[in-house]
Amino acid sequence: MSQEKIAVLMGGRSLEREVSLKSGQRVCDALTSLGYKVLALDVTAELVETLRSESPDCCYIALHGKYGEDGTIQELLEFLGIAYTGPGVVSSYLSWDKSVAKYIMAEHGIPTPAWITLTADAFKEMGAATALDMVPTEVGGFPLVVKPSQQGSALGLSKVEAPEQLPEALLGALSFGEAAVVEKWIDGCEISVSVLDSADGPEVLPPVEIEAKSGLFDFSAMYTAGETDYFVPARLEPSVTEDVLDLARRVHELLDCRDVSRADMVVAEGDAPYVLECNTSPGMTETSLLPMAAEAAGMSFQDVVERLVRAALSRRK
Repeated sequence: MSQEKIAVLMGGRSLEREVSLKSGQRVCDALTSLGYKVLALDVTAELVETLRSESPDCCYIALHGKYGEDGTIQELLEFLGIAYTGPGVVSSYLSWDKSVAKYIMAEHGIPTPAWITLTADAFKEMGAATALDMVPTEVGGFPLVVKPSQQGSALGLSKVEAPEQLPEALLGALSFGEAAVVEKWIDGCEISVSVLDSADGPEVLPPVEIEAKSGLFDFSAMYTAGETDYFVPARLEPSVTEDVLDLARRVHELLDCRDVSRADMVVAEGDAPYVLECNTSPGMTETSLLPMAAEAAGMSFQDVVERLVRAALSRRK
C-alpha cells in the first residue's frame, strides 16, 4: 500500500466545472482503491493555502477548461514546487489555444483544416466585420465550423452553411472568449486518438470513432446520454489506422505533451486524416474517450490513473 499523498484538483470556475468534478471523483476513487492518501480539492481561493499546509507529494490535475488546461494551474504548481500530472506550462498553453496549435501543426506538415482566426479586438477596433465576405474564399468555401479559439468541450461550436449565418456564429463563439477560429468543415469520420507516455516512449492507444446522432459533436452530443455512438477501435482501414496513430504521436511530441494527450481528428473521404486540435487534460468520466481507448488497449481505469501519478511522482523536487 502506498502512503503517498495525492491532491486531486477538480471543479474550479470554468464552464466545464461539472465534468471536471465527475472526472475528479472517479480519479479519487481509483487512487483510494490503489492505496494512496487522497486529498480531493475543489479549486477555490483557498487552494494555495491548503496545498502549502497539506504538502501533497503530487497533484493530479482533473481540471478541464480555462485555468486547468491553459497553463494557469501548471504555472502555479511550478511556483509552489509541487509535481503534477500532465503537460507543463508551455505545452498546456500552446495546446489550449486552437489557433496557435494549428499554426504550429501546419508549420510542421501535420494536416489540419484550412482556417482563419478573428479576435474580438479586430472587430471592435479594426473593422474586421467588413471583411467577412472574404472568409469563405480563404478557408475553401462552405460549410464552415466556427468555434472559440480557447475553450473546451466544443462549447460555442457551430456549423455554418451560408454567409448570413456567419455573423451570428462568430458572436456566439466570441461570447466564450477573445478569439474565434473559422475552419473548413471536413465531411468524414470523427475520431480521437489518445497517447500515454511510457518508459519506452509515447504509447498511442486505439482510436475512438465518434458518431454524433445530430451530425455535430458539440457539448450536448458529448454529455447527453444516447446522443453519440462510439466505436473502439475506430472502423478504419488498417493503413488509415496506422496514419492516425502516427499523427497522434507526432502531435504529442511536437507540442511536448508530457504524460498524456488526445488528438481529435476527422478522416475525410479518400481516407485523408486531419488533426483538429490537441487536448492536454482529457476527461476521465465513465463516458470519456481516453478511458475508452485505454480499456480497448487492455488497461483498467486504475492502470491509467496510476501511470499518470507515478510519472508525476518521479518529478518530485
